Amino acid sequence: MSAAGSVAVPGGVRAGRVGAAGVAVRLVGAGFRRAAAYRTAVLAGATTNTVFGAIKLGILSAAAVSAGGSIGGYDRAALSTYTWLTQGLLAVVGLLGGTSVRLDQRIRTGDVVVDLARPVDPVLAWMADDAGRALQAATFRLLAPLAFGALVFGITVPTSAATVPLLVVSIALAWAVSFCCRVVVEMAGFWTTDVRGLTTVYIAVSNVLGGVIVPLSLFPAPLAALARATPFPSMLQVPVDIAVEHRTGAAALTGLAVQAGWVAVLLVVASVVLRRATRTVVVGGG
Repeated sequence: MSAAGSVAVPGGVRAGRVGAAGVAVRLVGAGFRRAAAYRTAVLAGATTNTVFGAIKLGILSAAAVSAGGSIGGYDRAALSTYTWLTQGLLAVVGLLGGTSVRLDQRIRTGDVVVDLARPVDPVLAWMADDAGRALQAATFRLLAPLAFGALVFGITVPTSAATVPLLVVSIALAWAVSFCCRVVVEMAGFWTTDVRGLTTVYIAVSNVLGGVIVPLSLFPAPLAALARATPFPSMLQVPVDIAVEHRTGAAALTGLAVQAGWVAVLLVVASVVLRRATRTVVVGGG
């Protein structure tokens, strides 16, 4: 705790002096720098996404050829866009085990008490930090595979000028939905000593129902309906639908509204869980 009741945050800025917006900007910057610190890991991640993207596209393209040229409403160009966009978004949105908010670790070490003592909403502070990580991933883990796929295999070219800005907004909302889900899962650490099992289950379910493995249009109708009743398609399938223009105009805006709705609901859930967790910490003597 620093003087005058303000709290030091990354970059040496005091919350009491710069205000909430300034603190958020500093936290975003800190998250970006931390994610970019290990350059070899960033390069390895982008390379892995690219290699697996080529393998995945080969399998999907073969299936499309055997089905007469398209599957689930995706022709070869749309399948290429789906493949490279999903591979690039895995790290951005946070659908992999290495993109957690590290809250479970902070709970286990007790460092979370520092987060709770700061005059900044903990959920929003964690969100700002993860936004920095996502921006770094968008710069290196999204653009590199997408550029490779566009140059080597080709991707769909938007026919509407609104597609790109709608896609950018959708990706931002997809990240926000994912963050809320991840932070709620990791808050289980307040009640259990290890959340790795729960996190593994969450990653598997979110990848399948989010459309990472195959597009949801290839799912049996009951499973597709189940998936769309969860927040997981908002993390990946909705941005893909906008990118390949399966959602345009009102349908695209509806998709964004669904994503925004999940963000609002999940932020409330995260806040409620955190309040209960705070009482757990106090009762436990923390």
